[in-house]
Order: sequence, then C-alpha cells, then structure tokens
Amino acid sequence: MTPHPAYRTVGTERPSRWLVTVDHATNTVPDWVGGGSLGIAAQDMARHIAYDVGALGLADRLAERLDAPMISTDFSRLVIDPNRGEDDPTLVMRLYDGTVIPANRHACTEQIEQRLARLYRPYHAALADIAGARTDRVICAVHSFTPCLRGRAPRPWQVGILYSHRDERLAKPLIAALAAQGLCVGDNEPYSGHLDGDSIDRHALTPGRPNVLIELRNDLIAQPDGQIAWADRLAPVLDQVLRDSGL
Repeated sequence: MTPHPAYRTVGTERPSRWLVTVDHATNTVPDWVGGGSLGIAAQDMARHIAYDVGALGLADRLAERLDAPMISTDFSRLVIDPNRGEDDPTLVMRLYDGTVIPANRHACTEQIEQRLARLYRPYHAALADIAGARTDRVICAVHSFTPCLRGRAPRPWQVGILYSHRDERLAKPLIAALAAQGLCVGDNEPYSGHLDGDSIDRHALTPGRPNVLIELRNDLIAQPDGQIAWADRLAPVLDQVLRDSGL
C-alpha cells in the first residue's frame, strides 16, 4: 500500500526569498485513520473546522506570482493540527465549533504518536529543509477564517495579518499597506498571532526569519476567481513591503 503523503511541494527550484506555507490545506483523512473517516458528517468535513477553505488555491497562485516555493499539508487539521506544538492540548481536537469529533474522543497515545510520525513530523521536516535551503528565507503563511463562528458575532475583517510581539518587522507595514487600499484589515485579528510551538514560532521566530501570516476571510477565496484576485492583490504588496524593509 502506498503511504498517504503528508505534504505537497511546488516550485522548490523557484528563486524568490519567499516560502509560502499552508498548514491547513486539505480536509483529507488518511485511510489508516478511522478507515478514512473521523465519524463526522460530510458537511462538517467541508467546513472550516476540517481545513482552511480556499487557502491552498490562494497559496498556489500567490507562490506563482512571487516566483516562490510552496509547501502544504495533505491531511485535515482534525486528524492532527500541524500548527500546534506537540505538547499542545489542542493538537488533536475532540470538539471544534460545536462539532464532536468521534474518532478523536478516545484517541490513545499510540494513535496520536502514529499521526505525529506519519503526518505531522514529515511535514515539519520538509518545511524546515525548504526554509533552510537559503540563508535569507522569508516565510509567508497562508490561512483562512470563517466569517462567523456558531453563536458569535460576524467578523468584519476581509483579511487579518497575524504576528508575534517577537517580530513585527513585516506585519506592521503590511497592515498599513493593505489598509491604504481601503480594506478592512485585522491587526492580530480574528485572533492573536503568537502561539508557542506553532509553525511560525518553529520555522520563523526561533531561527530569526522574517515572516508574515495572512488570514483571508474564507468566503472571499472559496472560489478560484477570488483566489486569483487576492493573489494578484497580495503579491506586489508583499514584495514591496519586503523591499522597503531592508531585511
């Protein structure tokens, strides 16, 4: 049996300093996890709880325009979340936005270790290799957020730029540049950009690489035309902000 791939790479030979990453790219469940099912309805697997809707399509196009490599996961965040540290209690979610995840409710240590070994760690090892292929690498992480969580107020932002207090060098000017275009931009919204052990912490903050994390509201990029439009909008702004930074 061919092992389920943990990740996908595109354009590793491209010359840009940028590396585009997508931690929550697909809603795929490998067949060795619950027979390919987490025990939740198909409509829930199509929601943001299982993956970042539209993020992969946007990232593919953004990486093309930046002439940059891209790496993306090929497993659902509900199987195991690569944007969490291995010791994070939300690494394997039992309940997410009102939906119970049956296959995770009683997942034992051995099952979680298998997911780490076959999915989580290979992805991070490959990301580290691509990031380390040049000394001046810059990370651009692409995510998406739902317009409204169940029982919560609608989120007004079109795009959010998340960052850690440990490195605001690109995030702050990017927020200003996008706001100048008349966009409703979240400054560390809809949630904080600093989480110990997450992907940016691991691959950007710890090794000292400049970085940005872009969150697009998923209704804006659910379809290819929106992904193309946002890639066309973001790529020149990212390149300009990086040039102006002098990093």
